[in-house]
Amino acid sequence: MTTHPSAAEKGAGPLLRAWREQRRISQLELALRADSSARHISFVETGRSRPSEEMVLRLAEHLDVPVRERNALLLAAGYAPRYPETPLDDPALGALREGIERLLGGYEPYPALVVDALYNVVAANRGVMTLVDGVGEALLEPPLNAMRLALHPQGLAPRIRNLRAWRGHLLEQMERQIALHRSEPLRALYEEVAAYPVPDADPAEEPSEPVPYFALPLRIEHEGRTLSFVSSISTFNTPMDVTVAELAIETLLPADPATAKYLQTAVL
Repeated sequence: MTTHPSAAEKGAGPLLRAWREQRRISQLELALRADSSARHISFVETGRSRPSEEMVLRLAEHLDVPVRERNALLLAAGYAPRYPETPLDDPALGALREGIERLLGGYEPYPALVVDALYNVVAANRGVMTLVDGVGEALLEPPLNAMRLALHPQGLAPRIRNLRAWRGHLLEQMERQIALHRSEPLRALYEEVAAYPVPDADPAEEPSEPVPYFALPLRIEHEGRTLSFVSSISTFNTPMDVTVAELAIETLLPADPATAKYLQTAVL
């Protein structure tokens, strides 16, 4: 995993260089994208030149730096943060909350949920609550965490028929987020869930006949049935708030007709 310099380091240069190297972009390529020169980019990275606020934001945009880290870049360069971090329950985000609730309700009977940057569940519909029925009470105490719910031995893990494959998918997803966001709390969560015991492979994990899934399915046992889903994750386009930027909406699409038919009767 890439290790970024601390924001406490003098100037924004080391941070910008780390983001450029992580994106595997040369100084010349970044300069062309940002309408600058490779010489100026070099001077900024080495601290010989202090970038303007506009330049910091322009470089961050072309390096696809997360919104929270753009604030860190601005601070390191001596400027005030540009993006607020509004609590989700703030009245200013009332329209967002209402929109999320409508989206989740409209997706029923299929499961859908919204998580923050630490995979804490901030909203979920009845389809999700149907799947987590029977999970250990401790895991259902706020804040619910999607990774713990999925991988903890008292969570969904014993019922996931393809646990090893699904666990690998979730851990890889977390690794990508750690590299992107430099989050120590997220790293701690990763180390926690990666250490959960994994049962020996179950022959039932593999279907007796090949199934033409178009994406890795989540195959989970529920009341004597094996339900199959494929996951889709969406984020908000061009967010201007740290909280909004770190929200992700995950929907589980039935991967076979039997799953869709069952949910129509079990949830609605």
